[in-house]
Parts: sequence; structure tokens; C-alpha cells
Amino acid sequence: MDRLPLTTVAGSAAAASLEGGGRVVDTYKKALATAASVAAYAMLARGMARELLPEELRAAVRWGAAFVRARLGAGDKERHTIVIRRQFDTGCYSENHLFDAARAYLATKIDPRAMRRLCLARSRHKEPDGTSSWSTLMCMDDGGSTTDAVDGVEFRWTSIETGGDDGKKGKGHRTPRETLELSFDAEHTDVALERYVPFIMSTAEQLQRLDRALKIFMNESRSWHGINHHHPATFDTLAMDPALKRAVLDDLDRFLKRKEYYRRIGKAWKRGYLLHGPPGTGKSSLVAAMANYLRFNLYDLDLSEVRLNSALQRLLIAMPNKSILVIEDIDCCFDAKSREDPKMPVSAADAGDSSDSSDDDGPPGKADHTGAHKQQNVTLSGLLNFIDGLWSTSGEERIIVFTTNYKDRLDPALLRPGRMDMHIYMGFCCWEAFKTLARNYHLVDDHVLFPDIQELLAAVEVTPAEVSEMLLRSEDADVALRVLTEFLQNKRRKARKEETEIKNDEVEKAM
Repeated sequence: MDRLPLTTVAGSAAAASLEGGGRVVDTYKKALATAASVAAYAMLARGMARELLPEELRAAVRWGAAFVRARLGAGDKERHTIVIRRQFDTGCYSENHLFDAARAYLATKIDPRAMRRLCLARSRHKEPDGTSSWSTLMCMDDGGSTTDAVDGVEFRWTSIETGGDDGKKGKGHRTPRETLELSFDAEHTDVALERYVPFIMSTAEQLQRLDRALKIFMNESRSWHGINHHHPATFDTLAMDPALKRAVLDDLDRFLKRKEYYRRIGKAWKRGYLLHGPPGTGKSSLVAAMANYLRFNLYDLDLSEVRLNSALQRLLIAMPNKSILVIEDIDCCFDAKSREDPKMPVSAADAGDSSDSSDDDGPPGKADHTGAHKQQNVTLSGLLNFIDGLWSTSGEERIIVFTTNYKDRLDPALLRPGRMDMHIYMGFCCWEAFKTLARNYHLVDDHVLFPDIQELLAAVEVTPAEVSEMLLRSEDADVALRVLTEFLQNKRRKARKEETEIKNDEVEKAM
């Protein structure tokens, strides 16, 4: 039987071993090259994502990654827990506002379909004027839990009751203490304390402001007295130029977001608005719409009730933050030229017209007579000192609104930025304002009379209040629009007649 030499077999095995090792080295090199390419592409993609993707989308991706990690095996991580008790013992039991804020916040996050047990509470709040408001709150029962995620970090909430006597009653009976526990990964402790908890407080405060009944306060002597404010005006129902309406809304939104900006530039966090225009153009309605939009209480300052600058300062300091100060018909409160020439008399024409410079239907001359008697010691400088002087920092997040029918009568010191930052002209009814009124009153967006009305509005000056009155004459849209058309036609005929008479007078004078 033939046999191969042993040397030949050994040489073949060595050659095969070398060839296999070379393949392994080549495979390893290819793997390293592929990994390097993947890493390079990953770095490139990360850089492009940071430059091109918005922060909201990146936060959503981070949250998704954290959610996957939490579900795939990060259970052995160290966890921290914050205990939020409803009451804390400081000699006498005190309410914990953080507990109330957390419960109000969680009410917006609880999914009733995902929880087997829920607590439902309905409370009645009685207002000082005798009216009542009801509120409903949904919260977790003892042992219930839910999760929340903010900026990619997951937080777990659990409701616990401790310290009860298992249903026993009597003198020594102890009521169970309600507690909320907030759990999270230890690595996110700074996020929980520095960002999440303040976020809960601010959100709860905003929810409370949205649910509360707005109030309007009036000054009597040196104090404020308020009643519920139910004015239905909103920016959606406001009859004004759409571009101007959008500008006001954008300005209010920008103001609310600029707390740190105002602090950085060293200015008081406040904003001043001047609403000017003929009577009946919607100045008061705009103020009410601003209050409803911001959910700020109104403080209607009647300067005729204030005798001294010191009393004025006390009133303004007593105003809380997040409020709107309204001074109507500011042109009637002070002599327009009082700072330039205190001795300059008011002209007879101005004195006669001042009684008509209010949107109210009160008796003519009331503002002037009362002001002459009571305002002799309240100066324009005293008001300006609070609006833009050293006293302007006594509160923050305040809106100051002045209204006037005669802007040209105001002292220039009142008009400059920092006191009246945005001047809003409330003019006569335009076509877009009319369409808003027609939609409000009769739910119509188009009508056969609309072209005629549009032509008439361009030819005559009519206030939104006058248009509203005509639209109120009938609940039938056809009848109401016909009444309005006839009213506008009469105004155009009257305007043409007056124009003709003026021309005739000029011709006679020229002859």
C-alpha cells in the first residue's frame, strides 16, 4: 500500500494554516475599516442633525432613546425619590403648595383609560360677590402611579397614603396623610430639581390662571375693590384690522416670554399701550380682549378719586403681578401742556370738547368737574414716576393701558417709548372689521348685499359701534343687512350734502 511522505503532509497543513490566518487578518482589517466608516458617517449625521433638525425633534429622539434603554435593561440603575407631602409639620400643619401644583399638573397627564382606580373631586368656590364657580379634579388613588417624560428623561409618580388608623374613629383618630413620590434615575437629579419641578410649578400656575374667574378692580380712596369680570370680548370677535390685531397679539406673546430678557437689559418687566381713536371704535373691547387672552385681572384707575401722589403710589404698589392697569380718557386727567407751560390756559374749544372725550354715556362735563375738585394735588409727574421712574420696579409682568379720543392733547412726556410703548389707532369700521361683525352677529360670511356695503364703507366714516347697532336691529340677516345698507346710504348722502355746502361757502367767501 502506497503512503505519502510525512514531510509532504506536514507542509500542506502548514500552508493551509497560513492561508486561513491570512483570511482572518483580512476579515479583521475589513471589519475595522467598516467600523471606522460607520463611525465617521455617524459623526457626520450627528453634526448635520444638530445643524438642520429643530430642538423639538432632537428632544423627541432623545426621549425615544431613553424610553428604549429603560425598557431593555436599565433596571439596575440607582433611583432617587422625592417625597412631596400634602402637609408638612412646622409646629402647626401647613399646606404644601408644591403638592397642590403637582396634583393639578398630573390631572392633565393622567389617562383614565390606562388606570384601574381614579379619584374624582368636584369643589365649589364662592366669590365675594355671591357668585360661585365649580372645578373638577381627577387624581390618582392610593397606590396609583403614572409616568411623565420631559426632555428625554422619564419620571414616575406614585400616590401614597400613610399614617391612618385603618378606619378607626374616635378622639385619637388620625387622618391619612397624602403623599406624592417622584422617582427618577439618579443621574437626572439635577434635571428633576432645577428644571422639572420649576416646570410643574409654572404649569400649575398657568392652569390656575386659566381656570380662575377674572376680576375688575376699581379704586375707592386708597384701596381696590373688585367684582367678577365677565366681558365676552376676545381677539376672535374683535372688529379691527386683521394685521393690527395680529401685531397686538404678537407683541403680547413676545412680552410674556421676555422675563429674563428684561432682567438682563435692566428694565422693569412691563409694557405700555396707548389706544387712541374716535369714540365707539372698540378701545374698551380691546382692553377686555387683552385681559381674557392673558388671563390678567383688570385694575381700572379713576384718577378723580385720588387726591395725593402718595395715595396714587399706594394704589399702584398694591396691584399684584400679572395684572393690567387701565387709565381711560387720559387726556381728561391732566392738562396736555402741564409739563411744558403750567400757566398755559386750556382753550375754550378744548374745555367744551372735553366732556365728549369719553366712550361712556355719563353726563357731560363730569370728568372735568370732579377732576378740578379732587385732582389738584395729583400731578402728571407723580404718575410718570410710577410708570417709568424709580417706582416702576415695584411689580413685574404688568400691562399698562391708556385710552384717549384725542391723542394730540396728550403731554409728549406720556407718549415716548417706555411709557406708551405701542400706539394702537382704533379707527373707523373697515371691510375686514365689518366681516367679523357680520360673522359674530349673524353667522354669515357672504351675502348679496356685501358688495354694496363694501363700497359704502369705503365712502363714509362709520364706527364699529354704529355698525353693531344696525346689525342688532333684527335677528334676520337679510333684514339687518338691509337696515345697515340704508343707514350707510343716508350717511353718504349727508356727507355729500355737507361737502357741497362747504364748497358753496368757500365760493361765496371768495367772491
